Amino acid sequence: MTNTYTPPKVWQFDEESGGTWAKVNRPVSGATHSAELPIGEHPFQLYSIATPNGQKVTIMLEELLALGVTDAEYDAHLINIGEGDQFSSGFVAVNPNSKVPALMDHSESNSSTRVFESGAILLYLAEKFGKLLSKNVTERTEVLNWLFWLQGSAPYLGGGFGHFYAYAPEKFEYPINRFTMEVKRQLDLLDKQLADNKFIAGGSYTIADIAIWPWYGNLVLGKQYDAGEFLEVDSYQHVKRWAEEVSQRPAVQRGRIVNRTWGEPWENLANRHSASDIDQILQLKPKV
Repeated sequence: MTNTYTPPKVWQFDEESGGTWAKVNRPVSGATHSAELPIGEHPFQLYSIATPNGQKVTIMLEELLALGVTDAEYDAHLINIGEGDQFSSGFVAVNPNSKVPALMDHSESNSSTRVFESGAILLYLAEKFGKLLSKNVTERTEVLNWLFWLQGSAPYLGGGFGHFYAYAPEKFEYPINRFTMEVKRQLDLLDKQLADNKFIAGGSYTIADIAIWPWYGNLVLGKQYDAGEFLEVDSYQHVKRWAEEVSQRPAVQRGRIVNRTWGEPWENLANRHSASDIDQILQLKPKV
């Protein structure tokens, strides 16, 4: 294998580096333009797009509503990351890291709370409403083990494998091999965990499943990077069993389409302001 690139003594930003996200990538933080965020009528205001990280939060909110937690009603506003909406002054005020999703909780009369990073949002909502996270110390710790595992592992799948396999302007053997090996190790780990457990952290559905499914569930179901055959995802039978079971949950089917602007008409809901918004879109799904 020949190395055709020699790093310079001092790296310089090259705006023409190419790739799917080249026009919004930059080496500095902060706002690029002034724009206020919309605010709906519900306690929770979500600013997001239906990437795997975005799906975590909309699925969580829909699961809470399905459990009867009416205080979890929310407005979900599309943040078009391809156009740089995440760099508006309004979004940066909610998440200075300029990544989706970002959540504002206006439910308290005296103050509002901003929550950013998808894992932090899941934990915040679980603790606020006492749902999908056990109060038993041992069970809670196992859920958090897997929640933090996901937060550390998903970048190898998305920014690593997904970028070099699906989005990079050129294909290079070394990074694809490197990240394929790691993703297959992760799938093997999940497969062994799910061989002995119905759900990720044991017998109960929790925020660990909500965090991991949008990344690894979508991957093995053929909805991520078009890489199923390449990764031999059918060999991870326990992950596939779990992924298919979770995909049948009504709240997952509802949450995965919120802030989505691609795919079939019945899975494409840019903004969500009420349950009826989702109901109307899902009615477009062909009857089997």
